[in-house]
Amino acid sequence: MGMKLELRKLSCGYGDRVVVQNVSVSVQAGEVFCLLGPNGVGKTTLFKTILGFLKPAGGQVLLDGEDVRSFSKRRFAMLVGYVPQAHTPPFPFRVLDVVTMGRTARLGAFASPSRRDTILAEQALDRLGVGFLRDRIYTEISGGERQMVLIARALAQEPRFLMMDEPTSNLDFGNQVKVLQCISSLSKENGLGIIMTTHVPDHVFQLDGQVALLQRNNRYLQGEAREIITAENMMDTYGIHVHILHDHTIGGSYTSCVPVMK
Repeated sequence: MGMKLELRKLSCGYGDRVVVQNVSVSVQAGEVFCLLGPNGVGKTTLFKTILGFLKPAGGQVLLDGEDVRSFSKRRFAMLVGYVPQAHTPPFPFRVLDVVTMGRTARLGAFASPSRRDTILAEQALDRLGVGFLRDRIYTEISGGERQMVLIARALAQEPRFLMMDEPTSNLDFGNQVKVLQCISSLSKENGLGIIMTTHVPDHVFQLDGQVALLQRNNRYLQGEAREIITAENMMDTYGIHVHILHDHTIGGSYTSCVPVMK
């Protein structure tokens, strides 16, 4: 058994306003866990609480049974990497320097990156197939390339878990596929536990992971994608009619969620 990230009766919100209540899930290293649901149900709030940006309103976040509130920021960052949505920073950093910043969790406060840190950053870029970007300026590359660079930066931390905030948002179809392939590979081949938010049910099917479907009124459903992403649950959650289609081909079986267009 690998390391486990566990939410135990976790409630979160802002001040006295609780947005998410009594969520209990566990994610093993090597698993993909998706948070799915409409805007406003607390996906981002839950994410921020797991990462320690917000204090829990109740319950715990545990790593291998230990409450992460007892962890130093450095210790937590050595175990959990964070991949935000791709953005353009105000400063034109070189891609390799952006990725090397992921090593700061393992450096002292005033230490400079070593040759080994640079090599690990280069290896992270190569692992994602974007080594050719190393000397490019981050502000001048495409949105899909920036997302890969941010994943590489988190990988350079050498974490056990990756938290990914809508990693395919604002990407074209080709780059969405590349990022999903990357996520699948990181979990299956590298043994990383991945927790990601998404708006796309099909992405959950493609990643063959666990899912928590967050609904209104502090309700959520949790389990395998095929158990949770059903026509009935999509109607309850989003108020739309969908068909869940199962397609069996020579290459395997595929499941997709298709809206019913009136």
